[in-house]
Amino acid sequence: MKTSSAAPERLRRPSWAGRNYTLLTASAVVTNLGSQGALIAAAFAVLDQGGDGGDVGLVAAARTLPLVLFLLIGGAVADRLPRHRVMVAANALNCVSQAAFAFLVISGEPQLWQMMLLTALGGTGQAFFNPAAEGMLFSSVSGSQAGRAFAMFRLAMHGAGLGGAALGGAMVALVGPGWVLAVDAAAFAVAGALRVFLDVNHIPPRAPGGGLLADLREGWQEVVGRPWLWSIVAQFSVVVAVVGAAEAVYGPLVARDSLGGPGPWGLALAAFGAGTVGGALLMMRWKPRRLLLAGSLCVFPLALPSAALAVPLPVGPLCAVMFVTGASIEVFGVSWMTALHQEIPEDKLSRVSAYDWFGSIAMVPLATALAGPAESAFGRTASLWGCAVLVVVVTAAVLCVPDVRRLTRRTREVAQGVPRSEPARSEV
Repeated sequence: MKTSSAAPERLRRPSWAGRNYTLLTASAVVTNLGSQGALIAAAFAVLDQGGDGGDVGLVAAARTLPLVLFLLIGGAVADRLPRHRVMVAANALNCVSQAAFAFLVISGEPQLWQMMLLTALGGTGQAFFNPAAEGMLFSSVSGSQAGRAFAMFRLAMHGAGLGGAALGGAMVALVGPGWVLAVDAAAFAVAGALRVFLDVNHIPPRAPGGGLLADLREGWQEVVGRPWLWSIVAQFSVVVAVVGAAEAVYGPLVARDSLGGPGPWGLALAAFGAGTVGGALLMMRWKPRRLLLAGSLCVFPLALPSAALAVPLPVGPLCAVMFVTGASIEVFGVSWMTALHQEIPEDKLSRVSAYDWFGSIAMVPLATALAGPAESAFGRTASLWGCAVLVVVVTAAVLCVPDVRRLTRRTREVAQGVPRSEPARSEV
């Protein structure tokens, strides 16, 4: 009797993994299986047409520029409309743009402007999707197990990314980048179909407001009123830009010239994915009390991939560096999501998320577009070392902000006695 009753207990879904959470996790897995390979495919599609580092940077910038332009609008829209509808519409746009990109690459010789245009459409879809998705995820979990839920979500997402990167790199080498882009289009279609079934009835309807500008102003006030929030967003505006330039532009070039092509680079990206899986497993059990202090200390290793590419390290050591980096950034990611979840009111989650995303990627188009000219002016090695130094400097600077060092994880009892708009402090 004990044995038969214990089995269903072990198979029972955790209390924090409700219907919405399960659908969000499943759709993120599907999307990441396609998108990680597509990142490699897009870079090598440009290189296969005779493009250089500057052209790869222009295509990468074309994807990120619409994110910068439309993210804040996307956040305001996601706090006004049912978030799942915004997510599905964005997935549809991504599906169409990637399918067209795949068709051009498979059937002929795509022009640089065509690749930039289609990539820009995909970036537009992401600008509306990201704030809606993050707000939806935050609203799908509650209580003291939120950190574990976020860790499990990221574990599933990055586990899929691990397989997608390895498979994508191999497919680019075997069948060409066009077919990898086609798989990504199909993944967006499947993920969008899953997200149709998300339930938003638990989210109270918003009272009529003063319009889009008023919504954006409210979100801005939420951000600037919290030093820990705006300082880390500012930090990541630099970190994401230089890391993005190193991995999106210099990485494929180093792989082509020194590592043997797309296969080894895909393996290195897969090692990063494996690291994120390891980091997520760690965060399933570890609950650092000082959330942002622990997370920020783990941003320093993001300087390592740029340094490894500058040397450049052989494939084996490069994969080890990427693994450590993935594990470290996952500690930050779960800590950051937990801090946002416990501090930001539900009706402003998507707008704050939009400002977070906006600040984090605002400099990426400039960094990726300038990566090629920087290589010409200073050399690839010096440019990569510069990326590594910038990560270290801005991360050290953000640790000087008292709220970053002091903001603490709340227990349920503490949260009942502390207003959500006030950061919980440690006793010392």
